[in-house]
Parts: sequence; structure tokens; C-alpha cells
Amino acid sequence: MPPGSSHRVVMIVDSGSNPFELGVGTELFGLRRPELGGRPWYSFTLSALGPVRMNHGFFTLTGVPSLGEVEHADTVIVSNRPDSWVRPPEPLLEAVRRAHERGARLVSFCTGAFTLAHAGLLDGRRATTHWQWARLFRETFPQVTLVPDVLYARDGQIYTAAGSAAALDLGLHLIREDHGTEVANVVSRRLVFAAHRDGGQRQFVVRPVPEVPDQSLAEVLTWARARLDEPLTVAALAGRAAVSQATLHRRFQAELGTTPLAWLTAQRVDLARSLIERGESRLDVVARRCGLGSPSNLRAHFHRRTGLTPSAYRDRFGPGRDDPPASRAG
Repeated sequence: MPPGSSHRVVMIVDSGSNPFELGVGTELFGLRRPELGGRPWYSFTLSALGPVRMNHGFFTLTGVPSLGEVEHADTVIVSNRPDSWVRPPEPLLEAVRRAHERGARLVSFCTGAFTLAHAGLLDGRRATTHWQWARLFRETFPQVTLVPDVLYARDGQIYTAAGSAAALDLGLHLIREDHGTEVANVVSRRLVFAAHRDGGQRQFVVRPVPEVPDQSLAEVLTWARARLDEPLTVAALAGRAAVSQATLHRRFQAELGTTPLAWLTAQRVDLARSLIERGESRLDVVARRCGLGSPSNLRAHFHRRTGLTPSAYRDRFGPGRDDPPASRAG
């Protein structure tokens, strides 16, 4: 365990797991982070039943620690399975169940949701998986509320991500929950990856890359981010983009998978997070600077998107709150 680390992340790999998801877990939770100035980080290890032949036989992992590592994990990540229709080995399912019983945070990447469902841990819960496997998942686990077209979903202490890239989105979301927005932004910059795609965004969009360069939303998004303290409206965004509001809505749905108003609200809440993390404790000032108007409006939107009140967020991520993330075990 690296010095100063206390939150133990164990990633279970099984035969056929994808190297990409393995790399996501390693990159986000396993690498040292000197850019964070010595902030305590995660302790990360892999776990498996034995040697693991990766997907398509690209390589075989040997010397992987046993499933006993899961017994000491605060967060357990279950990687993908190419043979989702096959029930995983019972020792693996038992290890995951025991982790859940003692309060560990459970995370699945891609078709790893099948493993959690086979273990009976998703019954009556909301979950997602890769859109290609949504039909099979529904047919196999009708007792699970599948949300088929989102990047990731959370239900209690269980988090499920859709396809490979969504594993990065969910991983950064977990870092944001544990360490705050500023730290998550630092990690995303090192990854050269979008700092925050909300879990409710669609898994894929109609037109990810604009066919005509000058129709991209990039300019209007940059313009809006610099003016969040102003009373921006959808009409103002449309005016800046020189299109009708209906056209703007279509472009937002096509390029970002969300609406202009939802995007604008998410940007305002993210700015509020950043202000609170940097030490601004006056909610009226935070509300004004992020464009949410009043403390009551700030509280409502903040809690809806983060699950915390602004005050609770300040207690957890405000200046001087550099303690390592609390253990979730027990």
C-alpha cells in the first residue's frame, strides 16, 4: 500500500476481460499523482481466480493476487465479460456478495454489470450496461431496472458504467465524489479527457463530429462558460450561435446528448463546486457568481446533481479537507 493511502480499490479481472477497462482502472486509481502535491491517493491492486487470458488472447496475466484481496477492498471494480450469458464462477460471485454485505462500493465497467446481476446485487435497482447487450440483460435479469441509454448509473453504493469510454467517465465521477471537482479536473487534464460528462448523457449521439466545422457548438459553449454569472438563457445561446432555439436544441442533442438548459445548469453547478472548494462559504455569493440566483435555487440544483447540500460539500471538499477518503468498509 503506498504511503498515505487508505482507500483500497481492487479490480477483479476475469478471462476475456478487455485491456482497455483494465487500463482505465489502473490509470485512474493505480498511478501515483505527483501533480496533486502529495495528496493521499488510492491503494490499487488487481484480483483474479488465477492466470487471466485477456480478450482475443492478446496477452495473459500471471501472478495476479487472489480473490482474497476483495475481502479488504473499500471499492471493488468488476471488469467486462465477453461471454455475458455465462454465469461467472461461484467463488467470484461470493467474493462480490461479501464485499457488498460489509458496505464496500461496487463498480462495474461495461458488461461487468452482468456479474453484479448474476450475484443478485442488482435486483430492484437501477443499472446500465453497453447498449449492444441491453436486450440480453433485460431478458436475463427482468428484476433489474435497466437504464439502457446513459453513460453510467448509481443506485446506493452500486455504480454501473456503459461501454469502454464510459468507464473513464464513471471513474472520474468517483474521484470527484472522493476528492472534489478540482482534483478530478487535474486528473482529467492529465488524461487529456473531458473533465465531466454527466452520467445521464446518452451512450452515443447522432452526430459526434459535426459534418460542417462552423456548425460546431464549441464557440458558443466557450462563450457561455465565461458568462455563467450572467442571466444566460436558451434564447441567448441561440442568438450567439445565430440559429433558432429549435435548431440549437437539435444541435445540443446531436453533439452533446443533452438539452441547452440541462447543459447550462450542469456548468453552473460545476462552477459552484469549484468556488466552494476554493473557500467561498457565502452561499449568496456562490449563487450569484455561478448564475443560479438565490441560495435556495443553488441548494436545490446542487443537491439534485451531487446528492449533497452546499454546506455538506464544503465540509467534505472545502479548504483544509485534504484527509484521505474515508473507508467505506464496515
